[in-house]
Amino acid sequence: MTATVLTARALLLDMDGTLVNSDAVVERVWRRWADRHGLDGDEVMKVVHGRQGYASMALLLPGRPMEQNMADNARMLAEETADMDGVVAVPGAAEFLASLRGLPHALVTSADVPLSTARMAAAGLPLPEVRITAESVGASKPDPEGFLKGAAELGVDPGDCVVFEDSGAGIAAGRSAGMRVVGVGPRAGFHRPDLVVRDLTRVRVEPVGEGVRLHVG
Repeated sequence: MTATVLTARALLLDMDGTLVNSDAVVERVWRRWADRHGLDGDEVMKVVHGRQGYASMALLLPGRPMEQNMADNARMLAEETADMDGVVAVPGAAEFLASLRGLPHALVTSADVPLSTARMAAAGLPLPEVRITAESVGASKPDPEGFLKGAAELGVDPGDCVVFEDSGAGIAAGRSAGMRVVGVGPRAGFHRPDLVVRDLTRVRVEPVGEGVRLHVG
């Protein structure tokens, strides 16, 4: 298969499902939550990837006051941060991040600072210098705020950024931000990113001028 070549000034990277495989923890925590609220666990799992917890809860329990969702979200984040069992790097993530050293890139995640720090450490991955976390934004993916903030922090026009994402909410956020999106992993292909790869072993980074050339596929 011939690789597709993209050029960009900066890369914006989701964490869960893109750099870190945390599906085991997400499944445990959210299925317990579904049981507590009498919801179907499989239906809940279709919603939660990529979004901040309170945003998922608002979709799943539409009649519930947002204050309850925010309080529940804080408890869930604490549960997730305490549970690193099964958290591993996505294949190729360590090499991919190493190849970005000195190049413009940022982490854009729906996790908060404690959870993102813990998960990246558990997966043995270095944290990018520029990080947009749950604390940085007022709106969760699929809102484009996080990606637009990442581009602004790097001083790069949104159209010159490439997003790496795995979830429907994240891919929609990248598209809404006016960015090209590379989907990573089995979930991504269902949400029509510009390109999709099995994992990060299928991406090669080449520094060029003021940005990067990506060989994808």
